[in-house]
Amino acid sequence: MMPDYRIIADDLTGPEIAALLRLHLDEMHQWSPPESVHAMPIERLRQPDVTFFSAWDGERLAACGAIKHLADDHGEVKSMRADPDYRGKGAGKAILLRLLDEAAKRGYRRVSLETGRPEPFLPARRLYESHGFTECPPFADYTEDPFSICMTKTL
Repeated sequence: MMPDYRIIADDLTGPEIAALLRLHLDEMHQWSPPESVHAMPIERLRQPDVTFFSAWDGERLAACGAIKHLADDHGEVKSMRADPDYRGKGAGKAILLRLLDEAAKRGYRRVSLETGRPEPFLPARRLYESHGFTECPPFADYTEDPFSICMTKTL
């Protein structure tokens, strides 16, 4: 049975979120060359154009994710990460659904994201595909990169 996650807007001050974002950045650098890592550091995620959410299973942090404002009709999913203990347990899905709900509330017509192409990113790509994301050309400041894949979803 999947936990019933409590999802909150997160101010990125807790030690649990800092640790999960450190893991996120470490894994991105493990799986991709530095020029292909587009994960935002915690300081950047605190900026006003980013809204950050965390999913909790009781007192345990299960996952996190953010939505970045690109334009009045376009948002970007950032910093999607499930704690290793919560991978495959619906935590990432819960965050993604919250981000899509936030995008719809803002009136975005499209939500896009960049993720990795190497095999460790396959579960994330499958999650995005299962929610209607399809591969697209690079958007915003992204460029063609053999380690990256850009995806988008029309709302």
